[in-house]
Amino acid sequence: MSSIQKWTVSKPYLEVSGTLLEGPFYDKSRNEFRFVDIWEQKLYALDLAQGPKSLKALDTSYSIGVTANIASGSQNNEDYIVAAAKHGFALVHRGTGEINYLARPWSEEDKLYKMRFNDGAVDSRGRLWAGAMKDPKVETPINEGVLFRLDSDLKLNRVLEHLTIPNGIGWNLANDTMYLTDSPTGKIFAFDFNEETGEISNRRVHFDIGEPKEPDGFAIDTEGCIWSAIYGGGKVIRISPQGEVIGEISLPTRNITCPVFVGTELFITTAKDDTNDDQFPESIRYGGNLYRIDVGIEGQPRHEFRMNQ
Repeated sequence: MSSIQKWTVSKPYLEVSGTLLEGPFYDKSRNEFRFVDIWEQKLYALDLAQGPKSLKALDTSYSIGVTANIASGSQNNEDYIVAAAKHGFALVHRGTGEINYLARPWSEEDKLYKMRFNDGAVDSRGRLWAGAMKDPKVETPINEGVLFRLDSDLKLNRVLEHLTIPNGIGWNLANDTMYLTDSPTGKIFAFDFNEETGEISNRRVHFDIGEPKEPDGFAIDTEGCIWSAIYGGGKVIRISPQGEVIGEISLPTRNITCPVFVGTELFITTAKDDTNDDQFPESIRYGGNLYRIDVGIEGQPRHEFRMNQ
């Protein structure tokens, strides 16, 4: 087994004291960093040149799991971002937080109430992928989760069913493999990926944590390694393309949700924790905040959603 490189983060970069911070995104063109609080229905943004003092919060009418930029030339690309929200894929106004749905997979009141969208990502052809799951505010998630893909023409595709909590999504350097986390299983799965059509096949296990901790969101670096947040484990682990753990970031709180690259730094979101113990003595104080750490490597560029209307 490869040696494991280690880093330690001792305190937050930004104290938000949120409930379930997720969906970190770096908008390079604006030098803006944004993230969401799913449970509190908030969208946060800060100017990285000004730092934490510039933090702004918008109340949204629905929970948001993940956001992405809209490609230049697409309609509404200046005033809006695209998101996977409570009921489906939506436009979110940058200034007001107003949500307008583009595509909703369900119309039944039962599904609208019980399901919500979670993590996602945009592929190299500008298609937006996101997973839906049972909303934990309503019911404990079971394997009714679904992976969806929204194409540029706003056609909604149901890609994969029987997931529990679909989380981190990303692609390898060759762009012929897609990775998908199903958190309660402890596994990150790999699929053959057809870049032209967006089809996936040949599901297999890329990584299995092998303990009662949950891989959550992830980022992928320029060497093709996955940086996976471990919910309940107080760490982010770096997983090689061969599926081996080769790096570990330790944080002072237990519930780590998602990292994203800003240059060579990882910005890491976390969730609230109601328990302190010997392993995480300050977890209550430090949960639900934002962290940053320089890991000496950059992430893969983030793609923009191409919306043709």
